[in-house]
Amino acid sequence: MTNRPAVFVDRDDTIIDTTAVTRSDPIPGDLYDPSRATLITGSADALLRLKRAGFAVVVYTSQGGVARGSGTLRDCDAVNDAMRRLLTEATGDPHLLAAVYFCPFHPKGTVAPFNREHPWRKPGPGMLTAAALELGLDLARSWAIGDKPRDCEAAVAAGIDPSRAILVGTSGEPTARCRDLAAAAALVTG
Repeated sequence: MTNRPAVFVDRDDTIIDTTAVTRSDPIPGDLYDPSRATLITGSADALLRLKRAGFAVVVYTSQGGVARGSGTLRDCDAVNDAMRRLLTEATGDPHLLAAVYFCPFHPKGTVAPFNREHPWRKPGPGMLTAAALELGLDLARSWAIGDKPRDCEAAVAAGIDPSRAILVGTSGEPTARCRDLAAAAALVTG
């Protein structure tokens, strides 16, 4: 199917809990141990609801910890695989996610070649525009959900209407439109 709408969903603290499980780590929020991946309550059902409503569900996540030396590309893949496994166990759908995109770059990093700016780094639109091209997605009919303003800014920069870029409150953002992914999915599917 081409030109289908998508819902782009941030990973960390939107689908999986990273802040709580890394609170005592050197860099809180950087999760590179797949054994510590846990789903936020309601996130699996929310993603299934979005898929059943006809949306391609695409994860887009900043992983600048690779540039900072907190983890490797392989570690990112392992956590993404753990997330997929948890979602499959929770929903019974091994194809729940259309794709997962991550950006390992950060200009203040110390690990080459990732220690630079990159168009995929939020709030840049690169991950979303790449997904739209590769998966045949219609950005004008798509939505985005994330726990940080930069998640929404990346979506708007990619061409998603600002009213379809939903900030959730799972990280305590005071301007959150919805409390969590489940509430955001209910809003999207109306």
